[in-house]
Amino acid sequence: MAQQILCHQRTRLSYKDAYGYVIPVGSASLMAWVTDEGMIGTEGFDIEALANAGVPAAIVGVSEESSLDNLDDLMDAEVKAANLPAVQRRVEIGMPGREALNRM
Repeated sequence: MAQQILCHQRTRLSYKDAYGYVIPVGSASLMAWVTDEGMIGTEGFDIEALANAGVPAAIVGVSEESSLDNLDDLMDAEVKAANLPAVQRRVEIGMPGREALNRM
């Protein structure tokens, strides 16, 4: 069995830093970018539970022809769902993950 490793990295957005995480879970991985105010992530995160805490969050994904293989892909993927705190920060379905994260 291959060793699974939690991955963590940092990137600079327009006005703030974001921290990326890859969390191995069985044969899959949860991926997320987190700022001081919100997050974007793959399916598997409960963005409505985060909304109850007032945290803006969005789920990003790609078309069937491509995949999310790393944290950079997450930034380029488009928003598929957003909770109310994210919508209040002008996060829209279809926008790139990086743009959504800049608004959180």
